[in-house]
Amino acid sequence: METHLNNTVMSIAKQFNHDFSKGAFELFDQNGNRVYHEDPVGYWAKQEYDQKGNQVYYEDSIGYWAKREYDQDGNQVYREDSSGYWVKQEFDQNNNLIYFESSDGYWSKQEYDQNGNQVYNEDSMDGVIIDNRPKPCEDKVIEIDGVKYKLSPL
Repeated sequence: METHLNNTVMSIAKQFNHDFSKGAFELFDQNGNRVYHEDPVGYWAKQEYDQKGNQVYYEDSIGYWAKREYDQDGNQVYREDSSGYWVKQEFDQNNNLIYFESSDGYWSKQEYDQNGNQVYNEDSMDGVIIDNRPKPCEDKVIEIDGVKYKLSPL
């Protein structure tokens, strides 16, 4: 694909009579995303995007590349690069990050209440950092003889 893309870029540049000695050359897709850049000294970078405009691939002339995947809401759920580093992420229905894991062994878990407030956070380095989750008896109301009582921990 690289040869085809580079040949296409050179063909387009020639159609526009672009002289690389006068500066960089850039191509953009129909959504305004830069898909190719080349400077006068030969450094180039190319990017690919999904239909929502999220960058899914990047590659440059020094050999670096990165690819990304997204969920239906546009949250980045996976990325990896040419160094071997990768990241996995999960999100809840409100797009809150609930799980993170990377190739270096680090992970974290989060939970949120109905208002989007973080009530729990744990990671592989520090253990439980925040635990404000409701306890089993919290938020429970009982009724005795028509009177409501809210239970609370002892």
